[in-house]
Amino acid sequence: MDIVSVALKRYSTKAFDATKKLTAGEAEQLKTLLQYSPSSTNSQPWHFIVASTDEGKARVAKAASGTYVFNERKILDASHVVVFCAKTAMDDAWLQRVVDQEEADGRFATPDAKAANHKGRTFFADMHRKELKDDDQWMAKQVYLNVGNFLLGVAAMGLDAVPIEGVDFAILDEEFDLKAQGYTSLVVVPVGHHSVEDFNATLPKSRLPQSTTITRFNLSTRRLSPGASGAACYCRVAATPDPAYVTISLSDCYPST
Repeated sequence: MDIVSVALKRYSTKAFDATKKLTAGEAEQLKTLLQYSPSSTNSQPWHFIVASTDEGKARVAKAASGTYVFNERKILDASHVVVFCAKTAMDDAWLQRVVDQEEADGRFATPDAKAANHKGRTFFADMHRKELKDDDQWMAKQVYLNVGNFLLGVAAMGLDAVPIEGVDFAILDEEFDLKAQGYTSLVVVPVGHHSVEDFNATLPKSRLPQSTTITRFNLSTRRLSPGASGAACYCRVAATPDPAYVTISLSDCYPST
């Protein structure tokens, strides 16, 4: 599979064919994609609601009313709808649950390895919940990593999807009693097969050029300012065809002798 071709092909679906459903096997693969997404320190601070019945999708669609009614049909017509939720607090019990699962999955050769892993994860969790006091933002970022992983994975399966923030998340939280369970909803992603009426299916993709969004570091030699030791440093720097690229490779810097 050429992952770049998948990235170039996928797009945000604007209309789904309500008559086309995922197979049972495809539905299971969706759950695997959700389960195996990366997250910081493997903290996995998330939960997912997967709706595939008309009743379940209607409950999700309650949040797509009023201002957001333009998203209602996407939710109702898709084969499956995933509500991505983040934990509202990173608690010690969750951290213990994660490390115990890692042990059960055979990731530790010794008890000391498990203890070191748990200590490292707790260090970062404490940094966000006790020092920076931004653990809600930190956990939300992990959920968005999952969303990106999920969208690319769904496209690789030959399915269509669209990430939606245009819903009333307060309604979703209340509908599924999420806050009482320690979660809050962040993103809704309908999945299925696009309709022939989907105008976005035939439009060309548009992204800013790489020269605007990417800084490249390559190789050549250039004298840099003195380092902390006072010694002049040199760095290999390569010229590129595009003058908009910055091409210094700091990893290849070395002191003068």
